[in-house]
Amino acid sequence: MRQKMLCLGDDYVIRDERGHEMYYVDGKALSIGDSLSFQDMEGHELARIRQRLLTLGKTYDITRDGQTTTVHKHMFTFFKCTFDVDLPGPDDLEATGNLLDMEYEFRRADGQIAATVSKRWFALADSYGVEIAAGFDPVLILASVVVIDLCCHGDRRGS
Repeated sequence: MRQKMLCLGDDYVIRDERGHEMYYVDGKALSIGDSLSFQDMEGHELARIRQRLLTLGKTYDITRDGQTTTVHKHMFTFFKCTFDVDLPGPDDLEATGNLLDMEYEFRRADGQIAATVSKRWFALADSYGVEIAAGFDPVLILASVVVIDLCCHGDRRGS
């Protein structure tokens, strides 16, 4: 996953392990709060990401196929960031690890790893890998990674 360096808003191109472009995330620069469109490479919207305003802590809704996933940053954690990912139905996820350095995991309450995010193997700035376990929706996981990037690295926006 790589954030575009010269853009107005938050735009991302997401590639597969072979380097093929798979998804495009189009950030809306002139909106109140963050609003992004998660699209396939033909421009079809697969999910909509919107920041909730007037909430304690950073909270985003990801709408996909008429269902909403909520990503919420814990407010009172010391020395680390933690995010809850409230999926439709059971088996919510928690993202923990070193989120500022983009080294973290999404886990279910039973400990099963849903995805691993790592910047370790990428030399380019603002590039990192996401490995998603079988059975998990890649669009929801990747959209959640975009939300965490917005929350943890919002200071480098508008580059």
